Order: sequence, then structure tokens, then C-alpha cells
Amino acid sequence: MCGIAGIFDTRGLRPIDTALVDRMLAAAPHRGPDGRGTWTAPGIGLGHLRLSIIDLAGSPQPMPSNDGSVMLVFNGEIYNFSELRRELQAMGAHFRTDGDSEVIIAAWQRWGTECLSRLHGMFAFALYDLRQKTLFLARDRLGVKPLFSALLDDGSLIFGSELKQLLAHPGLGRAIDPLAIEDFMTWGYVPDARSILKGVTKLPAGHYQLLRHGAPVPEPVQWWDISFADRATGSVESLAEELVDTMQAAVASRMAADVPLGAFLSGGVDSSTVVAMMAGASSDPVTTCSIGFDVAALDETAYADRIAEQFQTTHYRRMVGSDDFAHVDTLVAMFDEPFADASALPTWRVCQLAREHVTVALSGDGADEALAGYRRLAFHHREDQVRGLLPSGLRRGVFGALGRAYPALGWAPRPLRARGTFQSLALDSEVAYARTLSVTRAETRGGLYSDAFKRSLGGYAGEDAMIDLMRQAPARSGLDRAQYADLKCYLPGDILTKVDRASMAVSLEAREPLLDHRLIEFAARLPETMRVRGTTGKWLMKHAMRPSLPEDILFRPKMGFVTPIAAWLRGPLAGAAHAIASGDLVQSGWFAPEAITALVDTHLSGRADTSRTLWQLLMLERSLARLTRSEIKVSSG
Repeated sequence: MCGIAGIFDTRGLRPIDTALVDRMLAAAPHRGPDGRGTWTAPGIGLGHLRLSIIDLAGSPQPMPSNDGSVMLVFNGEIYNFSELRRELQAMGAHFRTDGDSEVIIAAWQRWGTECLSRLHGMFAFALYDLRQKTLFLARDRLGVKPLFSALLDDGSLIFGSELKQLLAHPGLGRAIDPLAIEDFMTWGYVPDARSILKGVTKLPAGHYQLLRHGAPVPEPVQWWDISFADRATGSVESLAEELVDTMQAAVASRMAADVPLGAFLSGGVDSSTVVAMMAGASSDPVTTCSIGFDVAALDETAYADRIAEQFQTTHYRRMVGSDDFAHVDTLVAMFDEPFADASALPTWRVCQLAREHVTVALSGDGADEALAGYRRLAFHHREDQVRGLLPSGLRRGVFGALGRAYPALGWAPRPLRARGTFQSLALDSEVAYARTLSVTRAETRGGLYSDAFKRSLGGYAGEDAMIDLMRQAPARSGLDRAQYADLKCYLPGDILTKVDRASMAVSLEAREPLLDHRLIEFAARLPETMRVRGTTGKWLMKHAMRPSLPEDILFRPKMGFVTPIAAWLRGPLAGAAHAIASGDLVQSGWFAPEAITALVDTHLSGRADTSRTLWQLLMLERSLARLTRSEIKVSSG
């Protein structure tokens, strides 16, 4: 696990300033405290920060091939590198090291871009071939590891693991993309299809670019995608057995390390499953780490304690207190782009705790997307079943009228809160799911924006790209399409961004065994009844784990990392909320000050909970102030 950075001359073979590459590395020292290296040649400069995990002394980077014709910088882990190494040795390859980096080089020399399909793991790398004069940039299937790039006015393409590394280059512009503001206000993060800064791009998950000097920068090429178009056959028990076998193999492959290794343990199904399988594969006690809250309704540590006791782990836990709101600016610096998933705070805290005891930690991320664990997916599936019973015209008319007439009742028990369901049923499946996922709904966003900012959007809405993605998905059903959107948008944009930045901020490697691509591909073929039954998601996984985990762990309502943002914004952050109405966002001309004031007053008075949107605005304001160094401006291009 490391950080990479580099400069590529798209116009020719001009000299690259080594000091500039090193400056980009120095912007993110947390990604590689164990080593730093740079290499330059005409037209190319590569830099690497190392967090040593495997072959601790033998795999420094940038790494040359045996013949010196290839140079690599690599962030991530290749879990099947030992098998690939043996295969390549049988074909005549020779290796100097015992790590996975050299295997990528040999795979490129043997198979070219086709090498990617043979790599099992998480990765973002830059490989320069001196003979072909090409730069090969690649990102793993699900987007576990990030890769930012920007083409500068002088023809230099700069790239790095974090946006802060690109910001270290003096040639990078700082104009804000208005469409990214709309995206952020929709989702609470800036999706991979865009960046907060005009001209900066993110290589999408499962894509690569092959660049040549003197040629235009090509569009990314997709080398992997997930398909929900096929259905597996077999009994419940045979599919459950296959699921367990696949998960066990994924966990075992991610336990290889030459440094201390442990796991995050929340007490939910996913982390408990990973810990159970780690315990079964290890002769030593598993090290587990949990975070709790001093708000009893949000605290899950009792469940984590039960799993730790059941599997006799060496367990550590820490509480997040009400004073943790003071770390808002730390989160802003950690993520660079505005990021409003409030669970980033406890994620960072549990990473801090883990790093005190281990260098690698396994997480349970990925199962909710792969196996339909989110409650919203079960609801969407049931709504789609209703949509299938009625002609669209009748459905829009009947449920549209009910949605307008029925009171909101946000305070009432869930069965009585039918207004949102009626409104959703009046919409097409894809539109309804995008609306469900959005943090701040389109009508609310429209009321917050100034007229000038609305014009700069040119009719663009943040939900548009997801709706199009779902309609074009290789899928059979609405549930398939919703899961596809989660895997392609929400997972890399929110969940994996959160875990990567929070873990690397403390120099911890996080591994996600439930995102093994073979597990993802298996889950995508499962019949819908194996994923969702009634209101129960991840049904087959819960059924398969019954022999190993308690019933109340398997079937209790999903909580996740919930942070008391609403209370903070009525308490210690109330002043910060008020300041938004007169701060940089209003001064920029993007937002209507009276609309923000009304939003703040509504929350502080207790008339409604508008904390999620207020948290977005707070994170946006502080992120942009840091990014632009008080030069906030919107690009009109």
C-alpha cells in the first residue's frame, strides 16, 4: 500500500524536473512513511511513497524491469502474485524480489494491457515502457485505489493517488467545476465521473489509459465490468456453500502480510463474517478494533464485544465523544474534495485505533452492494414489483395524486410514512432509485441555488448520469440496476474513498475481502430471492452464516457508522451553521443567502432535521476555502 505520483510529457521528450515530482510526493507523506523514490527520463517522471507490507526490504520503487526497459510505481496489493509468479517463471521470467510489484512488470512484458485481467487485487499503477515510449495507467476493477490526473496548459499530464499531490504542482488551475458542486449537493461526494476542480479527472474503476508522447491523451478504456444479465442455478444449500467457499478464499488471500494484521469489527454481519473466517484461518488470535459512541442509541460496541468473545480475538475499542466535531477541518484536509459522509469521522477513528496495533486491517465493505444489504434496495425491489403490476400512466396518476395528498408524517412510525413511497411509485424505477440515493433532493437544491448558479448548470442535474447508467446496465431487473448503480457510483465515490483516505491518513492498509471480484461476479448471478426476501437483504449470506454467527447479529436492523451530526449542529456546531449564511459560499454567488438562513433556522428551531444538507454546505465551504486558498471562482466553461 503506497502512494504514487508522476509527470508525463504528452508533447514530446522534454526533461522532467525531479524536484517537482518529489514535491508532489511530499504533499502526501502519510501514504508511504517507509520510503520515497523518484525516477526521471526524457518525457517522464515517476515518484513513489512506500508503506511496506510484503517483501519489506526487497521491493523499492520506482521499480525497473530486469532489462531496464520498464519502470513501475504501484499502489495496492496483488493477492494472487505468487501464482502469477510461478506461471511467469514457467514462461521464462526471472525475478529479483519476493513481492508483487515485479510480477506486474513481468505480466505487462508478457501480455501487455491484457495483464490486467490476470491481476486479482486492489491497485492503481503507472508503468512506463522505455522501448515503446508509452505510459500505462490502470485502476482496479472496483476502484479500491484512487488515481487523479490533469492535463496542464504546457502539455504535461500530472497524476497522483490524491488530489493534494496534483495541487502541489504550480501549473494546476483552481477553477471550480459548477457541475461538480451540483453532483456534491446531490450525493454528498464528487463522483468518479467528475472532479471538484475543472480539468482534473479520475481514472474510472476498471479502466486504463495508454498514453504516447506526441499523441492526444486517449479516453480511458474499460477493461472490466460487472454483469447482472445471467442467473445462477442450484439449490439454496449449494449456492450457500459456494458463497462461503468464495468468501473464505477471499479472506485467506488477504491475510498474507509481513507485518501485523487485524480487522475492523463493528458487530454487524459483514465485519463479523470476516472476523469469523479470519479466526478459522489463523492459529493465533485475531486482532480486532471497534469504535463506539457516547450516544447510546448509536453505539454498537456490545455486539462487537460478543463477536470478539465468541472468536477469542484480541479486542480493542474506543469511544467517539461529542467533542469530535472539532476535527472537521482534519477531515477536510484528508479528503481534498468536499466529502459529506459523516461516517468518515468514526472510520478515521477506528483506523487510528487499528494503526496502534497493526499495519493491515481487513474490513467488511462491499457485501451490502454485492448482496443487496442496504434497506433501500429491499424497498426499491418491492416498489418495482408494484410498478410491474400497473400500466405506467395509471401508476403515475394514482400514486402521484396520493403522494401530493398524503401528509409527510416524518415523525411517525415507518408504516405510516407512506408519502415518500407514493411519490416513488409514481416515478420510473431508475428515477426513483436515484432520488432515494440523493442526500439533498432536486427541489431542495434548486431552492438553495442562486439564479446565476442555476444558469451555469445549463439544465444539468446530478441524478442524470446515474439514471442513464441504470438504464444501460447489463441487468434483468430493477434490483439488478440499483445494485449496478451502487457498485459503479456509490461504492467507489463514497465508501471506498472514505476508507482509502481515512486509513491512509494514519498509514494503515485497509483490505476489503468481500470486494473480491470473483465474489462480486458470483453475487451478481444470484436469483433475486437469494439476495432479498421481504425486507431482509443479503439473505443468502445471512442464511449461509447461521452456523457461525448468532441470530441477532445476522438479522438485527443495519445501523452502520452513524454520527450525531444533527445534535452537533444544534449544539457545538450551531455557530458554524449560522456562519454558512454569510460565509464564502454566499459570497461566491452560488447560493441564495435567505434560503440558507431558512435552512439553518429550521434545524436549530427543531421544526425539521436539515442536518444532512447543512453538513454538506459546511464541508463544501471549508473544502473550497482550502482548495482555492480564498480564490473561490466558478468556471463557466
